[in-house]
Amino acid sequence: MIEQVSVFLENKTGRLAEMTRVLGDAQVNMRALMVADTAEFGVVRLICDGPRRAVNVLEDAGFGASITEVIAVAVPDRPGGLADVLEALGSEGLNVEYAYCFVEPTGEAAVDIFRVDDPARARTVLSAAGIGVVEPDSLYSAD
Repeated sequence: MIEQVSVFLENKTGRLAEMTRVLGDAQVNMRALMVADTAEFGVVRLICDGPRRAVNVLEDAGFGASITEVIAVAVPDRPGGLADVLEALGSEGLNVEYAYCFVEPTGEAAVDIFRVDDPARARTVLSAAGIGVVEPDSLYSAD
């Protein structure tokens, strides 16, 4: 599984900049970033090298951070590629809680990140459907 870092932030000017500076100063490289907000707080989800190190650095700086297991899928760059992935998950009763995407480090394909209710089962379903599940070592170093 891919380890995603989730960070809870006050919805306050400069707080996201502070979080990214803490990671930058610790030489943590972000590969993908997604921010969702409400009136009072935001949730930052990111894929980075050294996710466990990132959580430790963030917690030491006073941020609430945790690891969440997600699935990364190399989505075919063609019409209907994403629909194929979502239909494979839905046909097996797997719910997608949220998703975001980025271009993989080689720049050859889009990678979609999915948070699903059963990541291990989703991985099996997608692999059986011939859909490329991205391995952690192609995105970051284990720490």
